[in-house]
Amino acid sequence: MSLLADLRAKQALYSQYGQKCSLLKALLTDGTLANALYRAQAALSRWHLAPLALIPHWLNKVVNGCVIGVRAQFGPGFVLIHPIGVVINSSTRGGRNVWVESGVVIGDNKGLSPTLADDIFIGSGAKIIGGVTLGAGARVGANAVVLHDVPAGATVVGIPARSLTRSGAKPEAD
Repeated sequence: MSLLADLRAKQALYSQYGQKCSLLKALLTDGTLANALYRAQAALSRWHLAPLALIPHWLNKVVNGCVIGVRAQFGPGFVLIHPIGVVINSSTRGGRNVWVESGVVIGDNKGLSPTLADDIFIGSGAKIIGGVTLGAGARVGANAVVLHDVPAGATVVGIPARSLTRSGAKPEAD
């Protein structure tokens, strides 16, 4: 079940820097309802019940301030850390363990939407626009604007987003 995988990923996230997070704590934290509503709408869409999928879609928008397109697809381990202000286009495709902070926009440009590989972190306020690909293990810093592909394992920051050097001292030029 994808929702259980999402909760396990949230446990891992919250256990990274301290005491182990229980499944109950992960269930009761911010963003879990938004994840559950997203998974419900995704299941209804997969079962070709798209009109019914609009119900959890609408609830997510009203209750959580989170808009995720009915046909958006994410693998297991999708975590909405803080769902307020999150907007994700219907054509977006994401792999396993995609972690999203508040205020993130993953949007279409000229009919093209982003593709996110596995093990992605997207910081608060980041914007990922157009037919870009984020490689496995990529990290997007807070408020970054991603307009070009991000290689696997890279961390990008800034407007427009640029990769950090290995030392983390300064961004590389494009």
